[in-house]
Amino acid sequence: MTDLPPPFPGPLAVERSALRTPDDVDRMLQLHALGWGVKRIARELGCAKNTVKKYVTQGDWRPAAPVARVGVLDALQPWLAACFHQHHGNADVVRQALLREHQLTVSLRTVERAVAPLRQALRAAARATVRFETRPGQQLQIDFGERSVVIAGVKERVYCFVATLGYSRRLHVRVFLHARQTAWLEGLESTFTAFGGVPETVLLDNAKALVVRHVVATREVTFHPRLLAFAQHWGFRPIACAPYRAQTKGKDERGVGYVKHKALAGHTFDSFAALEAHLVQWTREVADVRVHGTTGEAPIARFTRDEADTLAPLASRASFQPTREWVRRVQVDCTIELHRNWYSVPWRYLGETVRVQQHGERVTITYGAAIIADHHIAVGTRVRRVDPAHLVGITARAHGEASAERVLPAATLLRPLAEYGIAAGETPCGVAA
Repeated sequence: MTDLPPPFPGPLAVERSALRTPDDVDRMLQLHALGWGVKRIARELGCAKNTVKKYVTQGDWRPAAPVARVGVLDALQPWLAACFHQHHGNADVVRQALLREHQLTVSLRTVERAVAPLRQALRAAARATVRFETRPGQQLQIDFGERSVVIAGVKERVYCFVATLGYSRRLHVRVFLHARQTAWLEGLESTFTAFGGVPETVLLDNAKALVVRHVVATREVTFHPRLLAFAQHWGFRPIACAPYRAQTKGKDERGVGYVKHKALAGHTFDSFAALEAHLVQWTREVADVRVHGTTGEAPIARFTRDEADTLAPLASRASFQPTREWVRRVQVDCTIELHRNWYSVPWRYLGETVRVQQHGERVTITYGAAIIADHHIAVGTRVRRVDPAHLVGITARAHGEASAERVLPAATLLRPLAEYGIAAGETPCGVAA
């Protein structure tokens, strides 16, 4: 006697579509092979006999053929694609054009479904970027990045100017307390000096300090007049990257992130000068000698071999930034005042007359021919720039000692008491006039 397959667990009160699975069809074919009739199989499985007949005739399970649906907009696909791109992907404008030009009333959702593949292609085209490799000396990319850094125990927001040569990927980094136009220009001048030459073009961001107007549709750019004068002075051509397309200057965008996360993250500094010195050392010992992921070479090696000689020589050109000069007297708190801000000098120059120069973002203080102090310019008013080294020997805090003994400066640097008497209206002999 032929063995029957295990009994099916009772009639199935399920949807017909639930039976149309590979397991259900296999069961039908097994029962039919044992000699069961179509009606008996249908009763056993709880389905229509035509369903059994269909799969027995086919001999196997096959997915249902999709139902072809003709969309109301299928015949207008070429026109739909042209209209969609003309109106920059605005489906509602396309819907209005359908009513106006084809007297066809459809819902916005119908239009959105019809243009879904077109919209996907449009988004892909917007994201896609072709890598642009420049020849040696052709392009320099510049940008600013912000970072909070602890300086002398106080958290300050600093702005890192990062310049990247397009061919060698060599970096130059400067740090400022703002990102105004003077910082952009001083950063560029510092870059030209560090690299020993000027590239053909400088690709920059659309910062208001540099670009007055940039029309997205026509790519018409109006640069700031001072930037144009600066570019003419140094002999390069400025180029503004496409608005909202940071990847246009992707080499420098990655460079800014590299500096923020590798050179500054987790570091604290005793002074602003210490921060600047750290960036110089980090650039020389880390950024210049690392193996770049794209070029496979150290930037300094690639620069020295292929790019250094392609930069336009500086030709002893003077700085574009003007130098301003003032004469000040050192106050009793060992500072000089400039534009309602205060800058420290070594306490031994108390009461002396010094010369103060501002060049770009630096304030330099000289006594005779010697430079006795150099500070980054203060931003705002009532800001004190104090170098702790200038106070060593005058307070115990500068020494880090427990004693609070105050060491007075040499008497030869103080004004004679007779001068104060004369200023008060006394005669030299001490009698009031």
